Amino acid sequence: MKIGKIDLGEKPLLLAPMENITDPPFRRLCRQMGADLCYSEFISSEGLIRDAVKSKQKLKIYENERPIAIQIFGHNENVVKDSALLCMEIQPDIIDINFGCPVKKVVSKGAGAALLKNLSQMAAIAKAVVKAVNIPVTAKTRLGWDHSSINVEDVALMLQDCGIAALTIHARTRDMLYSGKADWSWIGKIKNNPHIFIPIIGNGDIDGPEKADYCFKNYGVNGIMIGRAAIGNPWIFKQIKTFFNTGKIPEAPSLKEHASICLEHLKNEVILKGEHRGMIEMRKHYASYFKGFHSAKNIRNKLIQINDIDQIYTILEHIIKKENLYL
Repeated sequence: MKIGKIDLGEKPLLLAPMENITDPPFRRLCRQMGADLCYSEFISSEGLIRDAVKSKQKLKIYENERPIAIQIFGHNENVVKDSALLCMEIQPDIIDINFGCPVKKVVSKGAGAALLKNLSQMAAIAKAVVKAVNIPVTAKTRLGWDHSSINVEDVALMLQDCGIAALTIHARTRDMLYSGKADWSWIGKIKNNPHIFIPIIGNGDIDGPEKADYCFKNYGVNGIMIGRAAIGNPWIFKQIKTFFNTGKIPEAPSLKEHASICLEHLKNEVILKGEHRGMIEMRKHYASYFKGFHSAKNIRNKLIQINDIDQIYTILEHIIKKENLYL
């Protein structure tokens, strides 16, 4: 699959943009585990224009992450265009526009999935950004606002005409949020539309090798984007690729491996954000890293209550050495 001149190879796996999750330390782990392209957390165009600290901090990227995509969202074409130009200062490889975020604080401002009800404005935003930058511009969207207004085929054709270089489709409507089952049949319809020639990337409910393989084979997507299933489980990219190459499901990572990657993740958060903030930021990850292991709840509670970074290091190193959660 190519996005502009960026060649991601066959059956590429992409890490989805996720608020407060896909920061540089997490992206680095996913790249190490086989993700072919990672996206930043989604960034408010208004925040960038106002020089908001939180939005500006999300623009941090490293050379070893490339290719890297920066995702922005907004409701006004001039603001989104200007924010894209600000993003160009850090030289990303791709600018991605979010037309699918379902959360209330975004759609209430007319951005994200709200634009599925305002296609003329969606087109204005896409055209403005494509015209303003000299790198590929991609987009991410949903099937429609609700099941009575699924319009993703029209959206795909329109965005292609606007110059969008690739389109990611989350196979849910806005009103589903993240519940229910993703309906990939709509993605298949778009891939079978003879008038659509840009790469189509499927997203939604990919949680393991067999499902990824099924979606590539049955819906013909050019790539697959993985979101929530990668949280606490960056191995998912490696597992899927191993299955593609061997036809065998690899063994699940051991407790020792979980603790080792968690420790690496924590140390990189501390390096990037400082001891206190890095420690706080990691608290949302512990439950996912140790999910399914005996006494996981106890270890999670212990880790989130400790305010001494050396104690946290000691606990994780103990798990690595002893390969158990009994402390």
